Amino acid sequence: MNKILAVIVICLLFFFSIASYAQNVSNYLILQDIGSYRFITQVKNPSTKEVIQTPGYSILKNAGILSSTGHFRLDHKDIAYETDCESDVTDLGVEVQVTQHAGVDSDKWLLHELDMEFRNYYGIPDLTYTVRAINGNTILVDATGGRDYRWLSGNKVIKIEYTALKNLSTIPEPLEIVQAYLSKHPSSIIPFTLQELRVSSSVSKWIKDEMERRLWLCDKWLMQLQLGKATQADTLEELVKHMTVFLNYRQKYYGVAATEDIAALNTALRTSDGTTIKNKLASYKTWWSANKGKSISLP
Repeated sequence: MNKILAVIVICLLFFFSIASYAQNVSNYLILQDIGSYRFITQVKNPSTKEVIQTPGYSILKNAGILSSTGHFRLDHKDIAYETDCESDVTDLGVEVQVTQHAGVDSDKWLLHELDMEFRNYYGIPDLTYTVRAINGNTILVDATGGRDYRWLSGNKVIKIEYTALKNLSTIPEPLEIVQAYLSKHPSSIIPFTLQELRVSSSVSKWIKDEMERRLWLCDKWLMQLQLGKATQADTLEELVKHMTVFLNYRQKYYGVAATEDIAALNTALRTSDGTTIKNKLASYKTWWSANKGKSISLP
């Protein structure tokens, strides 16, 4: 009986936790039709064609599109709200995601992390990456296999995306959706131009910021380990992952060979040699402090 009661309590706590987030969903998503785009509130089973009722949105306890960047959230919670809409006029399905970040120190990297997918591994902007101004709002746009619109609104990250199997030039953009969400969540990105995005000084700054961010992530993980909020195994794995990116960048832009260091880090990781990994991190931080002000050559 006690086990059954415990399960019931856990289920109720989970339900009320989700319900509390659901009450706020209209603060983030537009839960109605926008122009020719229908707000999807139901789906059909592809086999039986039976209508399955849905609330029309999802609530995820993660960092949304920034999860893949290594965005640090071990000491706080970010909430991502997602929905879909579709239009018979344009024959497009559009995905919307609004992520509320917690306003902690890791949010200083939001803009940097926002366009990481619009760049190659070494931080060079893709040719399909551009900057747009809509109704006085600056947004980032990538046109690879469709379009991906992104911007910041304070500590919120907004993404509107669609996939296009046809020629992009023949498909009307879902600008009514973009404009509606800009009205709800105005962009806080300081206006800049495509030329400013691609100029060498801007690209160099992004690259150096990424090297700085990777070392910062290592320090954040070590702090959580000290606080007992992260395991030794997870922390060492994260440290090696972020230091590997740092070393690859250092080799690419500063000419310092990375192969031996990366091999040594992976050997230390396999043997759970935390001392070696931490000593390596300390040496990289010392090197970075002495060299981050130097100019770099871009490909």
